[in-house]
Amino acid sequence: MTATELDVRPLRKPDKHPTIFRTYDALAVGESFVLVNNHDPKHLRDEFDADLPGGHGWEYVERGPVWKVRISKLAATPLPRIVGDLAGGSRDADAAGVEWKLAMRERDLDSNIVRLAPDAEIGEHAGPDLDVLLVVLDGSGLLVTERGDLLLEAGAMVWLPRRSRRRFRAGTDGLRYLTVHGRRQALVLDPAPPRVGSEAAPARP
Repeated sequence: MTATELDVRPLRKPDKHPTIFRTYDALAVGESFVLVNNHDPKHLRDEFDADLPGGHGWEYVERGPVWKVRISKLAATPLPRIVGDLAGGSRDADAAGVEWKLAMRERDLDSNIVRLAPDAEIGEHAGPDLDVLLVVLDGSGLLVTERGDLLLEAGAMVWLPRRSRRRFRAGTDGLRYLTVHGRRQALVLDPAPPRVGSEAAPARP
């Protein structure tokens, strides 16, 4: 059976990738289409590899000046896969910031691994309008709530109710944690009044 051709050359650039993924989503397992483009769609392939590793086929049919790629559907849904390593860490002990996050285009969850440098602080704030599960991976620290402090140590699983007020301070060995919550498009927080001696922080869970 001859695969249908999808020529995206006449489309506006913002419309190309959404059109390609809609065409792919409409395929049955085992079906394919031939993408026609005026350049090597390397960035598109990166998106397929990120969202659908092992679940799609990618075969060059022609390589310029007109580029044609046969894209096949090999699985009905995205495949389960390993996306990270909780035991790993790409930063040194004094570094801070987001080490890892979910990067799939289509997902219902957000998740990040964040490291705070020793004695660093995330100032008092109201969390976003969703619940967050926080898991301490290593290091230690304090979670300051409206009614007291909670000690954070490796292995602790912490429930952060939506809009709850909190402040974090890393211990002398720093603090590294994983957060998981429903996906949101933007992080908007209500800052509390400035606190004397507070430090800027890389993220607010």
